[in-house]
Amino acid sequence: MRILDTDHHSELDRASVPGEQLKQRLSHAHEDPAVTLVTVEEHLRGWLAELRRETNPHRQIRLYDKLGSQLELFSRWIVLRWDEDAADLFMAYRRQGVRIGTQDLKIACIAIAHDAVLLSRNLGDFRQVPGLKVENWLD
Repeated sequence: MRILDTDHHSELDRASVPGEQLKQRLSHAHEDPAVTLVTVEEHLRGWLAELRRETNPHRQIRLYDKLGSQLELFSRWIVLRWDEDAADLFMAYRRQGVRIGTQDLKIACIAIAHDAVLLSRNLGDFRQVPGLKVENWLD
């Protein structure tokens, strides 16, 4: 299984040139990619912050449309949950002194709990997590 970190999912969603190349590579991998619930959370926080900042109801229409489209997109993906195994790994890595961002470490722990490969541009941080398989398919 391959899990897309937020950066990879964002490029795919934007249909950027790297995102289109990623889409091609994923189609050749012959497996359904997944995201974590943490990635969904990160996207939701961004969309909700945009909505909160925009006070004009007519300009909010586009933002609500974007939010609705994104929720529909996520409904078609495999979304891996934050569970006991991931939480136990998270606590163990913090005790070992792994010091990367909380959200990144949560994503890493979900990937490890599912014996999956994480696709991310953030190799510097993720390579600090023992046992995590991580690759960058964008650059």
